[in-house]
Amino acid sequence: MMTGTAKTAKSSKAYEGFSAEERAAMKERAKELKASANRAEAEKAQLEKIAELSEPDRSMASRLHELVAEHAPSLAPKTWYGMPGWAKDGKILCFFQPAEKFGARYPTFGFNDVAQLDDGTLWPVAYALTELTKENEATIAELVKRAVG
Repeated sequence: MMTGTAKTAKSSKAYEGFSAEERAAMKERAKELKASANRAEAEKAQLEKIAELSEPDRSMASRLHELVAEHAPSLAPKTWYGMPGWAKDGKILCFFQPAEKFGARYPTFGFNDVAQLDDGTLWPVAYALTELTKENEATIAELVKRAVG
C-alpha cells in the first residue's frame, strides 16, 4: 500500500495546450459550421475570406468563385479550413488553396473524393495555378462540371 509520501511521476515536458495556430483553426472551423447553415451566409463568409487574400490569390479565388457559380450552380459556396470551397450535399467537392496559406510557390485548385473525376486507377485531384488564362478557365469549368457528375 502506498503512503501519502509517495509521489506520482511527472513528465519532464509540461502540456502547454493548443498553439495559437490551432486555436485560430478551431475558431475558424466553428465560424464555418455556423455559416454553413444558410447558403447566403456561407457565400458571404466565402467572399469575405477571398477579400482577405493577397494578390494574385485574391483575383484567382474571385474568378474561380464566378466560374464555379456559372458552370456548377448546384454547388454551395463555403469556406473550408479558411479557404474558398464549394460543396455538394454538404461535402466539399472542390477548393482553392491560396499560395500564401502554406507559403507555397503557387496556389492550387483541388478536388476531394466526392468529385466524379475517376479515370482508371490514377487521376489528378489538384492543379497548380500560376495564372488563370482563358484556356485554364475552360479546363477548370469542364473539370467542375464533370466532378459534379
